[in-house]
Amino acid sequence: MRDARSQRRRRRLVGVALVVTLALVVLDLVAAPGPDLLRRGAATVLGPLERVLAPGDRPGVEELRRENERLAEDLRTARLSAEEGRAVAELLASPATSGATVVPARVVGVGAPGPQGVVRLTIDVGSRDGIEVDRTVVAAGGLVGRVDAVAPWTSDVLVVGGPDVVVGARVGAAGALATVGGPGSAATGRAPGELGMTLVEAGRLAVGDEVRTLGSVDGRPFVPGVLIGTVSAVEPQRGRLAPSGSVRPAVDIGRLSVVGVLLTEPRSAPRPAATGGGS
Repeated sequence: MRDARSQRRRRRLVGVALVVTLALVVLDLVAAPGPDLLRRGAATVLGPLERVLAPGDRPGVEELRRENERLAEDLRTARLSAEEGRAVAELLASPATSGATVVPARVVGVGAPGPQGVVRLTIDVGSRDGIEVDRTVVAAGGLVGRVDAVAPWTSDVLVVGGPDVVVGARVGAAGALATVGGPGSAATGRAPGELGMTLVEAGRLAVGDEVRTLGSVDGRPFVPGVLIGTVSAVEPQRGRLAPSGSVRPAVDIGRLSVVGVLLTEPRSAPRPAATGGGS
């Protein structure tokens, strides 16, 4: 009923507007008042009609729109928080953090990617959270890289596969020693994102072999046993003493949202001496 009355009112106003417009046109043709006077008269008569007939926002529409935007933002924030909560739970339950003291962190910045992909991340924890340079950074899937620079509330992480990160590794069940990454780790012929690896002793490589961190003194910059990836290709030796190949990383750096910084304590107790015996 209200819509019908509104439509009738609009039709009457349109009729009035047409009559006024025709009258002004006739006056203009017979050169009655001057054109400026006619324009002022038209604005005076037709202006209110235009405001009535214009579709404009109804009262409260702008407030409703702002409220909808706020609710949508709240929903997005809640969804992100839930996703981050799941990612942290997955991180803490993963073998990469087993038995370690972990500081979870969000990825808040990604360095400009180069030929080898992303080589630097910024995370939202720093020295006030106990973070120090050369700490191991992991995700639920395995190794991410090492802390390179620390500010009070943020830290920069150099990513495995970048030219400044070389990781000592053990490969396969036999634990052959190798190096992963460093300059030339993304040589021509490798799939994007894959890492270069070279054994440092005689041995064999096989596609599918797991590649894990060898470990560093006091666990810095890398703790032992963290999965780096799996061997994806073995290159011909071509006269080299040790074989080389490609490693498919265990972690997709470009999709990371949550990582963990491992806080390891330096060894304080000396290892016990042993006496060797020969036959």
